[in-house]
Amino acid sequence: MLLTITTTLSQASDLGFLLHKHPDRVQTFDQAYGTAHVFYPEADQHRCTAALLLDVDAVKLVRTRARSTPDFSLGQFVNDRPYAASSLLASAMANVYRTAMRGRCDLRPELAETPIPLEITLPALPCRGGPGQAERFFRPLGWEVSAERVPLDPEFPSWGDSRYVTLTLTGTVRLADALNQLYVLLPVLDDAKHYWVASDEVDKLIRAGEGWLAAHPDRASITRRYLANRRTLVRAALGRLADADGAPEDALDPVEIEEEPPAEDTADAGNTGAVAEEPKASLAERRIRAVTDVLGAAGAASVIDLGCGSGKLLARLLKDGSFASVAGADVSFRAVEHARRRLKLDRPGPSRARDRVADLFQGALTYADDRFGGYDAAVLMEVVEHIDPPRLGAVEKVVFGHAAPRVVVVTTPNAEHNVRYEGLAPGAMRHPDHRFEWTRAEFAAWADRVAAAHGYQVRHVPVGDDDPEVGAPTQMGVFTK
Repeated sequence: MLLTITTTLSQASDLGFLLHKHPDRVQTFDQAYGTAHVFYPEADQHRCTAALLLDVDAVKLVRTRARSTPDFSLGQFVNDRPYAASSLLASAMANVYRTAMRGRCDLRPELAETPIPLEITLPALPCRGGPGQAERFFRPLGWEVSAERVPLDPEFPSWGDSRYVTLTLTGTVRLADALNQLYVLLPVLDDAKHYWVASDEVDKLIRAGEGWLAAHPDRASITRRYLANRRTLVRAALGRLADADGAPEDALDPVEIEEEPPAEDTADAGNTGAVAEEPKASLAERRIRAVTDVLGAAGAASVIDLGCGSGKLLARLLKDGSFASVAGADVSFRAVEHARRRLKLDRPGPSRARDRVADLFQGALTYADDRFGGYDAAVLMEVVEHIDPPRLGAVEKVVFGHAAPRVVVVTTPNAEHNVRYEGLAPGAMRHPDHRFEWTRAEFAAWADRVAAAHGYQVRHVPVGDDDPEVGAPTQMGVFTK
């Protein structure tokens, strides 16, 4: 199995820093099914190519097949897995390029956050659905896609084509994003995995899909294929994706994951006299509505979203004429750039909505910043749980003490509700970047302490369906003074 990654950025050999693999060395890594090799066929300041070659041990691979597997006897002698990119290669990527996939590069941190020109090639990729399926999954991510069918035998064209494609992706993408997209989509295109899909695969999917999967138009199909159509896992994953920042407003609710029935099953649906039920809004959408309603009721004319992410709440506030001035801040430069694109701040020409954006900037909530102040209200929507507990005290002083707006709205997950997410392992959190998740009592104790220390009063509002046993999935604190 072969994967090549080529870049032509200035000082192209810096690709070695991003991948944490030196261009002058051939490195070897033992895998459960063989050996992975990383080497550079070319590496200079103008062009650099990194190759990942996975040499699969076919004997080890055969031993994983049960005797009940169709064609078991033949499969011991004829097996295309050692020669075609699949979930085996995705697993090798996760082991060999683990740090690169996390987007970490201590020697070139600014380069790790920057989209760079990339060309990625897989000579033989099993692709259920053919070239069109590869385009459908990769093109919405900004790639230029070239997928050509591989013939069964070039010497005998009458035999037709195989189920493989030669895939080339070209685009300007952050390397970590490219690697994570491949990690998810290689087994998705193959529509098969070499190992049993357990509940921890949901966490892997959410982690690798962060920043792109929630907004993908085929997120449901990708999720189903990645999780081998295991209905409870798919339900849990789509529920968490619908709750993710960047998910479109029509993101599927956890209960709306079933395949659409075939046309013949629905042809007479209109004759039943039943009225189709309107789809329930996702938790992310209901949270935005709740925050907007609270701000409106409080009479806040100016609002700053602290931890604005991709700017979804800011976009909603701009649609409401009652908010004369909005601003956003996030510790991630990439998130600020996404928000800037969402709000169309760089587009030429006049815009009444853009004129109401007071500021949009990168900033850390653990440090006092005068730009945080001067607003009627501040929002920390799904932010505090991403902060290490020892640093939470600094955030409290910055927001409630230094900025001190008249209204502060804080939302955070209710840990008690996690048992209602099928497929979420006991004790696991909803997002891999969460440092903690509070129960209702823990959140109330924190909110009451912060309010008393800084001269606020706080009330608690459930967001989402309020389960009589475990409460609503999101808890909201509204601080006023």
